[in-house]
Amino acid sequence: MEIIPAIDIIGGKCVRLTQGDYSQKTEYGDNPLEMAQEFEQAGIRRLHLVDLDGARGKRIINKAVLESVAQNTSLKVDFGGGVQSDEDIELAFQCGAAQVTGGSIAVRNPELFEKWLRLYGSEKIILGADAKDRKIAIGGWEETTASDVISFIQDYYAKGIRYVICTDVAKDGLLQGPSVALYKDILEEIPGIQLIASGGVSSIEDLEELEKCGVYGVIVGKAFYEGRISLAELAAFVQS
Repeated sequence: MEIIPAIDIIGGKCVRLTQGDYSQKTEYGDNPLEMAQEFEQAGIRRLHLVDLDGARGKRIINKAVLESVAQNTSLKVDFGGGVQSDEDIELAFQCGAAQVTGGSIAVRNPELFEKWLRLYGSEKIILGADAKDRKIAIGGWEETTASDVISFIQDYYAKGIRYVICTDVAKDGLLQGPSVALYKDILEEIPGIQLIASGGVSSIEDLEELEKCGVYGVIVGKAFYEGRISLAELAAFVQS
């Protein structure tokens, strides 16, 4: 199982939001590159980098952070936030992203998202499937759709998607444990999907439980920044 630390960016700084709420923001550092290099030195291979300014502004804003991390580490960077157009996705890849995640765009403009999937291939495009009561949530989780999360993923799996980040909005940033039952249900219905779990991780035990359930990867954010899981523990988990 891949351990994928998250670095969320506002104003060029590392932050975490609680349940996507910009008013519940905690800053954890003003040098995202140093943070990324620490992860790299611990043996971690992937990074989830989110431009929260971009997500709000509906265009990439913190491209300098992406460029800096991509050029100065060997981390495979999955980038999201503000990728809303052909120009945005071209810019993300030019700045060094290995993969780009599309969430709201996959709901609001499926034709464009499917075009990216055809153009760049299933190794480079990740589907963001954020769930609220098992319904797809978009627009910074402020809007809940009528789409069932498993049906939504199944539809895109049939169109070629292979990587999915699934965040349970109710769990994100609360350190109360991940939505294991949801992930088990997704994997039972779509066994070929490379499922990346996100939200709620609070301990090494959570990581062990997710590994048993068969997810491809897990995003670790607040648990690391709040000291619930140390860098040494992540390194040991990666090497085990």
